[in-house]
Amino acid sequence: MLNTILHGSPTDQPPLLIAHGLYGSARNWGVIAKRLSDTRQVIAVDMRNHGESAWTETHTYPEMAEDLAEVIAEHGGRADVLGHSMGGKAAMCLALAHPDKVSRLVVADIAPVAYTHSQMQFIEAMRAVDLSKVEKRSDANDQLADTVEMPALRSFFTQSLDLREKRWVLNLDVLAESMDKIMGFPEVSGQFDGETLFLSGAESDYVQPEHRERIRALFPEARFAKLPGAGHWLHAEKPRDFEAAVRAFLDMTA
Repeated sequence: MLNTILHGSPTDQPPLLIAHGLYGSARNWGVIAKRLSDTRQVIAVDMRNHGESAWTETHTYPEMAEDLAEVIAEHGGRADVLGHSMGGKAAMCLALAHPDKVSRLVVADIAPVAYTHSQMQFIEAMRAVDLSKVEKRSDANDQLADTVEMPALRSFFTQSLDLREKRWVLNLDVLAESMDKIMGFPEVSGQFDGETLFLSGAESDYVQPEHRERIRALFPEARFAKLPGAGHWLHAEKPRDFEAAVRAFLDMTA
């Protein structure tokens, strides 16, 4: 089963399961998860090939959806689910395959479509770091500065460094081999009729108006909101605003 970090204790509210995006980890969500755990238990996971979860030979959305379903089964059988980017696609596949396991769904800055860009530049940036010269995270941050402009993004990546072992806790080889699948979206059928929020960064281009027809076909109860001043990594760029938006949605639809 996926590695999990639990925040808070079970309550009369469904737990909130958080699925991070590509190159992320449960640790990235620590502050937001802890704050949201004041009214419900929050379960942050390391997705496969990330963090302390198992490294596997394949990395597909149906597999990631089943990973999440297994976690939910271990924590009461039903949960609210929040997924960002890759985690958002996995969360959508989960809701479509196992609607009985998902109460409400928050999809952060991603749509159920294939994208034509790639995230390979970040794999190459991490591969280029000379880990033999890294004693602290700031050493890796300084090396990444040559190729990764955004400071928040460099900080985000360096959280996936095992300083003692001098290695990335990311299966970069399998993620690179699976990049087309990660950027894509599988052929799916059915609908998820639960309350769903598509929360996007106002400065991101990941969720376009032309995607809404596809979104509503799969998620007929979809609502849409944007965070001003935020891009694709909206939870890292505007954590308090992101938390407030998620909390408002959960409270409003309770």
